[in-house]
This record gives sequence, C-alpha cells and structure tokens, in this order.
Amino acid sequence: MAAAASAGARLVQFPEGALSGYVKAQIPAWGSVDWDAQRAALATVQAEAARLGLWAVVGCNHPLTPPHRPHNSLYVVSPTGRIATRYDKRHCSHTEVSDWYSPGAEPIVVTIEGFRFGLALCIEIQFPELFLDYERRGADAVLFSSYSRDPMFAIQARALAATTTLWIAMAVPAQCSDAAPSAIFAPNGDVVARCADDGRADLACATLDRSDPALAVALGKARPWRGEARAGAIYRERIVEDPRSSDRRTP
Repeated sequence: MAAAASAGARLVQFPEGALSGYVKAQIPAWGSVDWDAQRAALATVQAEAARLGLWAVVGCNHPLTPPHRPHNSLYVVSPTGRIATRYDKRHCSHTEVSDWYSPGAEPIVVTIEGFRFGLALCIEIQFPELFLDYERRGADAVLFSSYSRDPMFAIQARALAATTTLWIAMAVPAQCSDAAPSAIFAPNGDVVARCADDGRADLACATLDRSDPALAVALGKARPWRGEARAGAIYRERIVEDPRSSDRRTP
C-alpha cells in the first residue's frame, strides 16, 4: 500500500484471499481460522488506508453467522479507513460452492475519483455476462482479483476489456505470476501495465484517462454503438421480407 501511494496511486487492488488466505492453499478447514486475527489484520489495512489517503480493494474471506459458510469477498476500504462496501463472489467454483463458501447475490459498483468500478473474483472471468452487466450499469472498469495459475484468465480478461470497452485490472498472487502476472488492460484491449512474472512482489500502475486519443474509438464509438446493437432496434427496423432471404437452400 505504501509503495502504491508513493507511486501516486489513488487505488490499490490485491488478489483473491490476499488478507485471509485461500481455501485448500492456506486454509485446510474453517475451524483452523482465527477470525479475530483476521479482523485485526483488516483493521491494520483500514488504518493504513487512512494514513495514506488511499483506496484499497482487498481479497478476504468474510465470516457469516454459524452454521453458514463464509463468503469469498473483496473488501473496499476508503481513504477514511472505513469499509465502503464489500463484494461477495457470486459464481463460486463447484468445489467452493459444494464444500467451502456461501455464494453472494449482488453486483457491486463503487465510485472512486469519478470512475465507476465493478468487482469480480476468479472463476467469474468465465462468465462474460457479469462483465457485460457491469458495462450496462455504467461501470468504467472492473477490478478482477484471482488466486489462479490459469493462463487463460489473462487472455479472457484482455478479451473482455476489448469486448466490453472497460478497463480490467487483474490481480493475482506473486507466486502465480509465472502463468499470468497481474496486469491492467485498456478498453481497447491494450496492455497498459503488467507485473513481473518471476514470482516476486511487484506493482502495476496505470492512469485511467477517458480523453486518451488511443481510446477514442473504443469509448467514443464502439461502446455506444454496441449498446445500440445489443438493444437490437437498429437491426429489427431493417429486417426485410425477401424470398431470397428466407430460402436457405438456393445459392
């Protein structure tokens, strides 16, 4: 967090399970978790956010009332040190939803420094409808945090950035960087910044600029056009009745 603030960042994003550890990898059973220690660690993050005047998005398990399983979550900590909101992973993996977590139910969009950020976790990259929904909700970017060594996640994140015309920031643990390091993708699919892929801790920084000439087509033309196209009216009003259209067997 201090390194991000020193680099001029107003928002810092961490991977899935960054504060709490992730199930199976660091957590063998919920009974082994010291929730008081986790709350104390989160309080430290909150205090540091207030000290630095920095937004922090932190992957962390969120305990529920027993016997309900925890959520797999992202806490959004404001520069005042308060928890502004929390995103709970909705599309959990088969293992997660069968044995580990209670799924969340709501999309979350938070406004930070004039930009609207959606939130997503890990396997949710496999569900493009979640990212399209954030685009429809007026998001500018999606903060996508993962604990994964799947190289396809980076490919999918970059493709979704270009498809939805959203910035997508992908945060993964340093120990997973050999497969696909943390990176930030622009609304035209360009790679804005990328961390090292050698297992060391690193920081990827980017400035979101809607007026960037490189994004003129993506944000000024593609995004509004695709909205019209998805609504369908521009096609419905141009559908013709022509026997050569309906006959699919004649060249």
